[in-house]
Amino acid sequence: MNYWLMKSEPDVFSFEDLKNRPKQTEPWDGVRNYQARNFMRDEMKVGDLILFYHSNTNPPGVAGIAEVASAPYPDPTAFDKKSKYFDLKSDPKNPRWMLIDVKYNADLKRSVSLEEMKSMPALEAMRVLQRGNRLSITPVTKKEFFAIRKAGN
Repeated sequence: MNYWLMKSEPDVFSFEDLKNRPKQTEPWDGVRNYQARNFMRDEMKVGDLILFYHSNTNPPGVAGIAEVASAPYPDPTAFDKKSKYFDLKSDPKNPRWMLIDVKYNADLKRSVSLEEMKSMPALEAMRVLQRGNRLSITPVTKKEFFAIRKAGN
């Protein structure tokens, strides 16, 4: 099993939004960074656990636990001319952009803020805490995942 951190702006799509979706599942569309796409396409597996992180909010931090609910498949927003994620160069026969479905897994009793995460020794090497890291999807270690889950519960 792998562990991940996935960022979303809560005013665009929040952890509560995920919980309120039919079957508590949503396609994670619109990823337009090759490294993040490669994580979804090549490394994420059904059942992997996800730290659902709220970014661009006060305070930013981990809001809950989700899981990978599907194998990767082509992101349909890349082919939709009305979508802000449309990519003229993406070919349905050889799709450039992929997505996975994300499913609600568990609440935390409280969010774990970015500031709190920065103060936790177990997270000193965590990618999201490294200067200059702006990826929306990053792998986390089992130790990092469980340290955050414990802090939130």
